[in-house]
Amino acid sequence: MPQQAVEQARSALTSAQASHRAAQTAPRQVAATRARALSAEAVVQQRRASLEQAELNLLYTKIIAPVTGQVTKTVVVGMNVQPGQQLLTVVPLEDVWITANFKETQLQFMRPGQFVEFYVDSNRRTYKGHVDSIAGATGPLFSLFPPENATGNYVKIVQRVPVKIVIEAGQNSDLQLRPGVNVVPKVYVR
Repeated sequence: MPQQAVEQARSALTSAQASHRAAQTAPRQVAATRARALSAEAVVQQRRASLEQAELNLLYTKIIAPVTGQVTKTVVVGMNVQPGQQLLTVVPLEDVWITANFKETQLQFMRPGQFVEFYVDSNRRTYKGHVDSIAGATGPLFSLFPPENATGNYVKIVQRVPVKIVIEAGQNSDLQLRPGVNVVPKVYVR
């Protein structure tokens, strides 16, 4: 029996030494596990960034207009486009107004808020509106190349002043009034 007790003691010693060696490797195992966890977290962040980039690229495929209106496109399916190339034009039809260029001699009694009727040549209709504002200077003063009329000291050239006329609500509900059409405005100054 003493021999058996010695063998059991040796076996217990070997088992304790193995447990001791295993315990000594535990910090390295924890460090390795921690490194694998950090690596996995980095992979998750990389994949999340790839997903966000893919979603952003998908958003770039949609063209969202800043206003509602009629689209005139200059691009067709299958056409190669370049960055910055104009693909379409949006003409806002709900928010149109008239810019009437009155002679400076016609502005003496004209004020913002006055009632206006204007006839539109393109659809042969009369609309109602009001004077919104009168420009602070003549049209040519704001142009890129203003005309320089070579005249004598005493010759006057009558200038035109832009007057913004806003259409009354509901007047253009069928969206027939288009930008750029000719109108004949009448401002009621009294």
